[in-house]
Amino acid sequence: MWLSVPPAEVGGLPDAFRYVFWDGEGDFPTDPAEAVFYVVPYLRGPAEGARPLPGMRDVRVVQTLSAGVDHILPRLDRLPPGVSLCNARGVHEASTAELALTLILASLRGVPRFVRGQDDEKWHAGFYPALADRTVLIVGHGSIGAAVEDRLTPFECEVVRVARTARTGPYGPVHAINELPGLLPAADVVVLTTPLTEQTRGLAGAAFLAAMKDGALLVNVARGPVVDTAALLAETGSGRLTAALDVTDPEPLPAGHPLWHAPGVLISPHVGGSTSAFMPRAQRLIRAQLTRFAAGEPLLNVVATSG
Repeated sequence: MWLSVPPAEVGGLPDAFRYVFWDGEGDFPTDPAEAVFYVVPYLRGPAEGARPLPGMRDVRVVQTLSAGVDHILPRLDRLPPGVSLCNARGVHEASTAELALTLILASLRGVPRFVRGQDDEKWHAGFYPALADRTVLIVGHGSIGAAVEDRLTPFECEVVRVARTARTGPYGPVHAINELPGLLPAADVVVLTTPLTEQTRGLAGAAFLAAMKDGALLVNVARGPVVDTAALLAETGSGRLTAALDVTDPEPLPAGHPLWHAPGVLISPHVGGSTSAFMPRAQRLIRAQLTRFAAGEPLLNVVATSG
């Protein structure tokens, strides 16, 4: 069992297996062909996490510690048939939702301007937008989108939900993604929490952004390529829209990129999930998955199967 968290730190693991630790750096701890269960290293980049996959001839489970699996899914066809790819649902919801709310409030209330004003000893008084009485459109109302809505509840705003298909759930009606053109003009804040797929790549493109109302805020805590960067730069450059981005395209954002200094754009360095809440939840997930695997029980969070 290849774990990217030291086995002793996870604790409570089944005794039936031999565990090795590999965090994505340096040489492999054993021959990848011996791996049956692989926990992909977190925050090591897509190429590094996928590096041992071609040699994993007997692997049965690939467990990511990220909510998205876009770095592994394109490589799934290189694995033996029947391999379960599992994501980290339940690990990142709290932290990512916290940051989404932070980005919304900071952008609306002018916090970046206040910080720069403090550096320059300038007092930027005046009226600023509030979250109260606003309409927030959540695009991608899965577990992270629901966690964002939970944290929006005390702020006296209206939440509109969008997912791949329409449904009615515990939060109320959820609109289908093809309804976006009719929903975007009424939203003051649009929060992207959708996974990156071929259907969502470039979703927030020129037409999407043009449909947003003047003065609206776009918040991306999903994946950078969900947003068309050139189209966003055109809208923020004109001052019509503002944006708060935890993820960018390209990423990491290189020095000199125009997004760094685009007017009305707040950038955080893809830290939605990397908080003190991550490790305890990741350890619980690894422990639960290996316990289920040892007992022959169905795994959690299976998002795809090879072959």
